[in-house]
Amino acid sequence: MNISSITDSIGSITSKQNPQSTKVDNTTFESMLKDAVSEVNKTQVDGYNAMEGIATGNVKNLQEAVQKIEEAELSLKLALEVKNKAVNAYKEVMRMQV
Repeated sequence: MNISSITDSIGSITSKQNPQSTKVDNTTFESMLKDAVSEVNKTQVDGYNAMEGIATGNVKNLQEAVQKIEEAELSLKLALEVKNKAVNAYKEVMRMQV
């Protein structure tokens, strides 16, 4: 079985579907991780500000404030699950015998 012919076929299919996808993304894992953590932090700050607004009565739209709080909670849960999966994968790699 010739694998190169399969990859050539897949490459031609993807280039036909999205011709602008040939751009190379030079972002590093470190920058992606920093961006993700800063995004989670931003949603947490927005959630805390919404909670403060509800507690002080300075919120104009209660539904929007509750939505921000829920978004902050979900983003933190997602970040924790991703961290747990990454740690488990690291542990699994460390258990491999070379």
